[in-house]
Amino acid sequence: MPRNAAPVTGFPTGMDDDPVWLNEHAASSLRRLLPRIEARFREETEPAEWDAYLGRLKTHFPRLFAHLHALYGHQYDFFYHLEGILASATEMWLQRPGELKALDGLREADPHWHESNRMVGAMCYVDLFAGDLEKLREKISYLAELGITCLHLMPLFSVPEGDNDGGYAVSDYREVDPSLGTMDQLRELATDLRHRGISLILDFVFNHTSDEHRWAKRAVSGDREHQGFYYMFPDREMPDAFEAHMPEVFFEDHPGAFTYQPRLRKWVWTTFHTYQWDLNYQNPVVLNRMTEEMLFLANQGVEIVRLDAVAFLWKRLGTNCQNLPEAHRIIQAFNAVAAIAAPGTLLLSEAIVHPDEVRKYIAVDECPLSYNPELMALLWDALATRDVRALRESMGKRMGIPPGCTWLNYVRCHDDIGWAFADEAVEAAGFDPREHRRFLTAFYTGEHSASFARGEPFQVDARTGDARVSGTCASLAGVERALEEGDEEALELAIRRILLIHGIIITTTGIPLLYLGDEIATLNDPGYAHDPDKLGDSRWLHRSAFDWKRAELRHDTGSVPGRVYHGLLRLLQLRKHTQAFHCSETEVADSGNKHVLGFFRSTDDDMVFVLANFSETEQRLDARRLRQMGMRKTFVDLYAGRTITATTELVFEPYQLMVLRRVGGP
Repeated sequence: MPRNAAPVTGFPTGMDDDPVWLNEHAASSLRRLLPRIEARFREETEPAEWDAYLGRLKTHFPRLFAHLHALYGHQYDFFYHLEGILASATEMWLQRPGELKALDGLREADPHWHESNRMVGAMCYVDLFAGDLEKLREKISYLAELGITCLHLMPLFSVPEGDNDGGYAVSDYREVDPSLGTMDQLRELATDLRHRGISLILDFVFNHTSDEHRWAKRAVSGDREHQGFYYMFPDREMPDAFEAHMPEVFFEDHPGAFTYQPRLRKWVWTTFHTYQWDLNYQNPVVLNRMTEEMLFLANQGVEIVRLDAVAFLWKRLGTNCQNLPEAHRIIQAFNAVAAIAAPGTLLLSEAIVHPDEVRKYIAVDECPLSYNPELMALLWDALATRDVRALRESMGKRMGIPPGCTWLNYVRCHDDIGWAFADEAVEAAGFDPREHRRFLTAFYTGEHSASFARGEPFQVDARTGDARVSGTCASLAGVERALEEGDEEALELAIRRILLIHGIIITTTGIPLLYLGDEIATLNDPGYAHDPDKLGDSRWLHRSAFDWKRAELRHDTGSVPGRVYHGLLRLLQLRKHTQAFHCSETEVADSGNKHVLGFFRSTDDDMVFVLANFSETEQRLDARRLRQMGMRKTFVDLYAGRTITATTELVFEPYQLMVLRRVGGP
């Protein structure tokens, strides 16, 4: 516990695992608090609206109480903070626009809307894709042409000039970076997107603020209340004790997890960069203030809130300060507050940790949506090795998540590729995990003799040799090299690789997420190295400005952009019009061939069998094995649009994807 954390007493919390005790005390607490809330707010809205709000409050208060009591029940002023959080939620609900309250009603009536096969995501930087928010509104037609139904915009809030971790060092959650526009323009964009059936996703960087946030500035000025918003220590005793059990995150930026602030004469907790100060959630005021910031974003029209760096929210001496139970409690409290005040809002987790830990954040009452970093890493692994065993092992064990939840599946994003797969997945394929990660880095940076890729290493650890990889999808898949060498056969294989891995994220359980630019086979931009502000951060290799001239070629099916674009459109249309992809799980099957991935998607009315050849050579499957898995001799390949009869064997072309449906139905 930090020395400047909120005061505590010996108030007992031993009943936090007793549901009967919790329900009784939640009910009695709400009975006492509700008259005070009603006295302050009831007259500010219509009786019917207030009654609907009370209904949600009574439904979700018991779990909110349980989480807050577990976190803060030992503090003498617990009920003061509990009332404050309820008051904040109510006030933010009253400020919620009528159109968004109507959306809340629609989402409550259709709680599985995000599991639909019509869902397709895209992500981009506002400035790189369009220039600013106003110009982005003019690009909505491009998104609609692709069939996009949710758009993730990279951080766009006010940040310090210069170093700001690509927008993840937020100085003000209620102010847009002036170079991108204004909060009014963001709200107008969200409205336009919603009217076109596109849900806005924004990052909520809630583990830390920038050192230029008003809370940090007040802390530096000597304000003890705001010093309590962060973790601060007068000497190295406690930092050394914490760091004895913690790995370094950005070891190339600074050693350890603490930064000395001369003006404060204190050591401040900075897990990531020195200008990103970790928030102290052991102080309930911080949780209250941050729920207000989250609800403010929801009231601007943000329908999906991406929670950044969820693993690091809570600190405890003697642990690695990652994935602690209290971190889950905090997120579950945010979930409950959203369900009360903005029920049309979904939480999306971002956790680049062990895959088993990633899954622990996924729940209807925590984060119903989650990025799927292991799938991304293992798709690239399968392309490099031409071996799907690690991918099959992982999908078989980890694709299944609780009902009402879904993955966001992607092959590239704004970040690097980290080899964040479970060791046991690659061990099941016969590889040594440590050496295999080094192989993958060498392969995708072009250092391996069998490589087709053009990429660059990111965050090389000279001590261990570990590194991650930067590069666009097209360059990593071989397009750049093939074009440089004028090799049409290699180019065809590279395009097939792009469509294959996108085909997997489009046909497996979850929402496929495109990194805008990949749909037109954007290549690496090595020019970043000439910009002093970007030099040393190879992620800018794949963060170039969107090439609208290149996008004009997307309907020229003889061009590389056109071949990729129309291939993706076919896959997305297949997803949209195939009922088996709607609200269904993925059942992984062993194809009997280590180069061919197989899985089923099925509903009561439809079933398809997806097969994917991850090698550049022809592959064959024994037809008897197909029939053993429920197929017949004759079936339809929905992707190719042809009927196939496999009497003795099924033959795959290099990197071929098949989506098979039995003739005669499921």
